[in-house]
Amino acid sequence: MSDSELEGALGIFEEPEDFLPPPPEAHYADYEREYVAPESESQKKNIQLRLVGKSPLWGHMLWNAGIYTAKYLDKHPELVKGNTVLELGAAAALPTVICGLIGAKKVVSTDYPDPELLQNIQYNVDHQIYGGQPSSESVDERNVVVEGYIWGNEYQPIQSHIENETFDLIILSDCVFNHTEHRKLLRCIKDLLAVDGKAIVVFSPHRPKLLDVDLSFFEVAKEFGLQSQFLEMVNWHPMFDEDPETVEIRSRVYAYYLTHAK
Repeated sequence: MSDSELEGALGIFEEPEDFLPPPPEAHYADYEREYVAPESESQKKNIQLRLVGKSPLWGHMLWNAGIYTAKYLDKHPELVKGNTVLELGAAAALPTVICGLIGAKKVVSTDYPDPELLQNIQYNVDHQIYGGQPSSESVDERNVVVEGYIWGNEYQPIQSHIENETFDLIILSDCVFNHTEHRKLLRCIKDLLAVDGKAIVVFSPHRPKLLDVDLSFFEVAKEFGLQSQFLEMVNWHPMFDEDPETVEIRSRVYAYYLTHAK
C-alpha cells in the first residue's frame, strides 16, 4: 500500500470537524450527617448523591450552601418535621433529601425543567429516601416529590402537591447569585410562604466584586413585605481555587431567614 493509500485508509478513523465528545458521566459525592435528631424518621447517616456529569444549570456540583443548609436543618428539625417544604433551585437536592429523612409532611423539590437535571434529583430522592425504589405509585403518596419549575411562572404545579397554597419552609441554597431573578424569587417567597413560615436563604459570594449585589436581595425583599434576619456567616473552603486575593470572601457562607413582615 502506498503512503497516499495508507493516509486515506487511516482517514476513516478521523473525527469529523463537528464531532462532539460524549458528555461527562454522572459522578457521586458523599455526605455524612454530623447530627441526626432523635425525632428524625430516618437515622440514616451516610448519603451518596449522584451529580450530573456537567450542567450549565450548576447541578454537577455539591455546593457549600447546600451542605450548610443540610447541617442546619438536621440541627433544627422543628423547621421540617410535620411541615410542608419547598426547595427552589435544588440542584443535587441534598436539603430535600435531609427534609425527607427528618420527616417533612411534604417536600416539593424544584429546579429548572431540564430532563437530565430533574431525573437526577428523582434518582437521589429514590435512592436516599426510598431505598432505591422508583416512584411507581402516585407521587402524591410520597412525602417527597420532584417538580420542574421556572421562577416566576404560575404556581399551580407546585401547589398541586399540598393541601394549602403555602409552605411552612422555603429553601434557597445558592440562588441569589442570579441577580436578574431576584424579584422573581422574592415574589415566589411572598406568595408561597405561610404567614408564620420561614424561608432560609444560604449563599456564597462566588463573584466577590458583586457581593453587594448579592446582599441587595435582602434590601429588595422589603419591597415584597418580607423582613430578613441574619443568622451567621462562616468560612469554609471555597468552591473554586482561584484568585488568592479574594479567597476570604469566596470562602464565606451566609445564612439568613426571610419571613413576612409583621
